[in-house]
Amino acid sequence: MTASIVWRSVLYVPGDKSRAIEKARGLGADAVILDLEDAVAPEAKAQARENVRLALRAGGWRVPVLVRVNGLGTEHEHADREMALLSGAAGLVLPKTEDARAVAALSLGLPLWAMIETPAGVLNAAAIAAVPGVAGLLVGANDLARALRTGPHPERLPLLHALSAVVLAARAAGKVPLDAVFNDITDGEGLARECAQGRMLGFAGKTVIHPGQIAAANAAYGVTAAQADEARALLGAWETARAEGKSVATYRGSLVEQMHVDAARDNLTLWAQQTQPESTS
Repeated sequence: MTASIVWRSVLYVPGDKSRAIEKARGLGADAVILDLEDAVAPEAKAQARENVRLALRAGGWRVPVLVRVNGLGTEHEHADREMALLSGAAGLVLPKTEDARAVAALSLGLPLWAMIETPAGVLNAAAIAAVPGVAGLLVGANDLARALRTGPHPERLPLLHALSAVVLAARAAGKVPLDAVFNDITDGEGLARECAQGRMLGFAGKTVIHPGQIAAANAAYGVTAAQADEARALLGAWETARAEGKSVATYRGSLVEQMHVDAARDNLTLWAQQTQPESTS
């Protein structure tokens, strides 16, 4: 599943907000996380679980729907996982993941998305990403910053090592790395800046907490028509050189190597994925 879809924007939706869940169906995010954990108060956990069950069973979703369950060792973990498994979730998001062995022991037969939001999680990210069945890693920067005792910074300097560690772990294992949420839903400029930074660091997309943040994430992590045209032109130059028996290809005065060809093909794949008609799941 992870290789066949785009993960530019992944929207968190509180499980106790049934109206918000219904609206999420058509907001344009590439995936949705129905949240049973931090976004839901303890007294609302049971109702949130039922809301999510009904939404999943109703079907009609055009994007993957993941469920963030309550963590290992909590009183809600088993009921959450059983509901998600029986109701057709596309994957489970595991909060505060720190132990690769505990993840491997789950053996649920459903894609697992591990949240890296503690110092131990960062240090064990490579082992967690390598577990069969783990589809991707998500950064939980709010909890991580609190655990590290860092202060806020517009360029996230205190977290750069941790962010890169998550990307390295995910990419080394062939998994999907997703960047953390941006908290200020009124700061469009800050969101755009952080999206650009996340893509530069190597993330595949961004988790978002408000519908108004989806477009910025899609733009930052997507491919434009102009970029797709540029990729086709570079590949054309490469293929022409090869057909002519040349050992070296150039495009716009620059040497074209295999890495440039691979990058161009990646862009065209992403372009095709983000522009193909949505299928109903």
